[in-house]
Amino acid sequence: MVSIETVLFDLDGTLLDTAPDLAYALNRVLEEQGRAALAFAAIRPVVSHGAMALIRLGFGLEPEEPEFEPLRQRLLAIYRDNLARETRPFPGMQELLEQLETQGLRWGVVTNKPAWLTDPLLAALGLFERAACVVSGDTLPERKPHPAPMLHACRLAGSAPEACLYIGDAERDVAAGRAAGMGTLVARFGYIDKVDKPELWGADGLIDAPAEVLNWLVR
Repeated sequence: MVSIETVLFDLDGTLLDTAPDLAYALNRVLEEQGRAALAFAAIRPVVSHGAMALIRLGFGLEPEEPEFEPLRQRLLAIYRDNLARETRPFPGMQELLEQLETQGLRWGVVTNKPAWLTDPLLAALGLFERAACVVSGDTLPERKPHPAPMLHACRLAGSAPEACLYIGDAERDVAAGRAAGMGTLVARFGYIDKVDKPELWGADGLIDAPAEVLNWLVR
């Protein structure tokens, strides 16, 4: 059996519940454009897929259309100014991080969110300095589902991939972790759409609460 040394988390929908602030930003853009705000329940499952997916949802546009990029940039600007308005760690996550630290284990973040949003958000919540590594979507040329960000996180944390466990809420998270040779868990408390089938993504397990991670520290 391999003992886990480092637990790595996806950011949006796994470590942090960022959906309220991203929904706020999207609805502000919609209202500026004279459109009705969307229900939070419609926005939440899309949040893990980033600003492009939110603009698709809100406006029915594709990236090649001329209106798309200005709207995306406006959404990001509003979001940047409201990063930690309502965003918090998921219930039980703070306790999990404290438990990992008490056990002498490291934890870190691998996200496709760009560093100019990731770093200040983690700092605002007092998490940036505690993380053994933070790998953002623009840290390397590659992003998840490519394994390169995962392997880079392993190097920064000082752990071999097989001694790392990655937790995410999207199929690309599982694909990236598996390709890097680490264990993977799906956070079912994250932003999973009702049409998703996380049990088919090939993860080592599915969890319904952060505390369940502790059961996977030896595998």
